[in-house]
Amino acid sequence: MKSSRQTDLNSSPKRIVVTGGAGFIGSNLVRMLLNAGHYVLNVDKLTYAGNLESLSDVQSHPKYSFSHADIADGDKIRGILLGFEPTAIFHLAAESHVDRSIEGPEEFVRTNVLGTFAVLRSAYEYWRSLVARQASAFRLIHVSTDEVYGSLGEEGYFKENTRYDPRSPYSASKASSDHLVRAWHHTYGLPTIVTNCSNNYGPYQFPEKLIPLVILRCLRNETLPVYGTGENVRDWLHVEDHCYGLSAVLERGLVGETYNIGGNNEKRNIDLVRTICNILDQLQPRPNTRSYEELITFVDDRPGHDLRYAIDATKMRTQIGWEPTYQDDAGFVSTVEWYLSHENWWKSIVNGSYQLTRLGRARNS
Repeated sequence: MKSSRQTDLNSSPKRIVVTGGAGFIGSNLVRMLLNAGHYVLNVDKLTYAGNLESLSDVQSHPKYSFSHADIADGDKIRGILLGFEPTAIFHLAAESHVDRSIEGPEEFVRTNVLGTFAVLRSAYEYWRSLVARQASAFRLIHVSTDEVYGSLGEEGYFKENTRYDPRSPYSASKASSDHLVRAWHHTYGLPTIVTNCSNNYGPYQFPEKLIPLVILRCLRNETLPVYGTGENVRDWLHVEDHCYGLSAVLERGLVGETYNIGGNNEKRNIDLVRTICNILDQLQPRPNTRSYEELITFVDDRPGHDLRYAIDATKMRTQIGWEPTYQDDAGFVSTVEWYLSHENWWKSIVNGSYQLTRLGRARNS
């Protein structure tokens, strides 16, 4: 059986569209696909979380191209597909931050639900235009989240057949998009595959998410707000492992199937924050040998905060031949090192409209 780093990346070059390719996971996926020899078209609206600087090292790559487009614009997406003639689509474009969905759910419904509908309708029309050989090889990989399954207790894991139970506007919108993708396969025959991943981390992650938020607030000597008592548990998946998993699903996944991609790396939020603080204590100590842990403060929990997410990735291991390679704290160390050595990337963000502030206080919607 092949390992996660022995996927069929060196198979014949494909023409691949990545929606949301200027985002965190998308930019890492675009770079990996280009390094593997594929032609990649990045389709991105460039919202606050889309940053072409995350792809500055491949901007001039001969097999890379970019289209500035909103996935909810069906006519634009249809034209892009007809012009590029992809053999596969990775659909990652989405609003993805729970706290933002609490403050402004409208954009999550528009992008995640209506945008996915527009992508599906455009992809279906394109797929129907292909000759039989091309149509049989075409795939649309819809990248989703484990949050659609709801919340776990202290035991158990999310499996591919776990009942959906979304608890936030974000997870509800992603659950809706998952259902649409499956409906387009079962009703129209569109060759789709759904993946549901656990919490990603790694290079180029927008600093509103927990790990980069903690790193950057430490470097600015600011308090580290932890929701509730920090008992919420997440399964942490390095973005590089996730991208290799997505590539493996494209090569060996079965049409109409769902695959859960997890990191096998559960941590309570408070333990994760302390881990990041301890890593920074070693790599970039505070003055007077004081620990960054002193910056931790507990704040009111966000509404509907799920207790625990944990993925059973057995299907990825046994059917796809993929397993995560980042274990224990090694990925967190490399992530902290990346943010320390890429100050120009994150300073251009925090010096703009985003100031590392807390989001997610409930409001009337």
